[in-house]
Amino acid sequence: MEFDGGRSNHVNAPELERDGFVIPEAGADWVYEPGDGAHGAYMPQGGYVVAPEAAGFRLKKMPLVALIAVIALSVSVIVFALFWEAAQPEEPVAEQPYEDLPNYPPRGRSAIQDQLNDLDWVDQDFLPVNDFSRRGTLLGDINGVVIHFIGNPNTTAQQNRNYFANLADTQLTYASSNFIICLDGRIVQCVPVDEIAYASNHRNDDTISIELCHPDETGEFTEETYASAVRLTAWLCEQYGLSAGDVIRHFDVVRSDGSQKGCPIFFVENEDAWEAFKTAVAELQLVP
Repeated sequence: MEFDGGRSNHVNAPELERDGFVIPEAGADWVYEPGDGAHGAYMPQGGYVVAPEAAGFRLKKMPLVALIAVIALSVSVIVFALFWEAAQPEEPVAEQPYEDLPNYPPRGRSAIQDQLNDLDWVDQDFLPVNDFSRRGTLLGDINGVVIHFIGNPNTTAQQNRNYFANLADTQLTYASSNFIICLDGRIVQCVPVDEIAYASNHRNDDTISIELCHPDETGEFTEETYASAVRLTAWLCEQYGLSAGDVIRHFDVVRSDGSQKGCPIFFVENEDAWEAFKTAVAELQLVP
């Protein structure tokens, strides 16, 4: 097409308004209609033109079938792009080296603790080393497992773990436990098994302590808490060469003045339930 002294003026750009008129979108059929003093000619489909301000033009509507095809193609491209992005594998998240995890004991110090680190049914959220809940004092021989109840109804393992951790700041008392078992059966380890926890009076230095959460004042445990307690106790007995007879209640740790603490209250008040618990531990130990 000749224009303005023989210059062919094709523009590859999206629809836009320029010098008072609109350049059609790509793919539109249109016929150039010259105005006063302007030359004009028919531009085939897909052409663009920049015409003098005096010129005019009219667009012919795109056929409906072509419009539907363009829309369908656009939707297909968008859907494909979305599915493509969703199908791409996620970048693997690099695991934090064990040695860099907060408050973790060093590997190799205790073979049993190293095994615990790899168990997928025990969560670990170790207390910071401090004088009131985890001094970091190493244990000698382990001669028993002591069962406790948390004494604070309807609280979670995490809440009680955080209470122990906060003793570093509040300094209200000396208290902790190697493990806490939640109402839903989740097991949280707070103190490494080769370190002393402040739970069982003069038996702190030769036993592992397990605190059990409970929903109400009766101290009776949920089925989930009970099952996890049996599993963990049996596993510890296996590792340390202990029997169910080496599993005791906090109540069985007699104080220097001869008194005893009613802990765990449900097992203290229900001797048959306590014997049933120890039997369950012994039976699980026999399972290969």
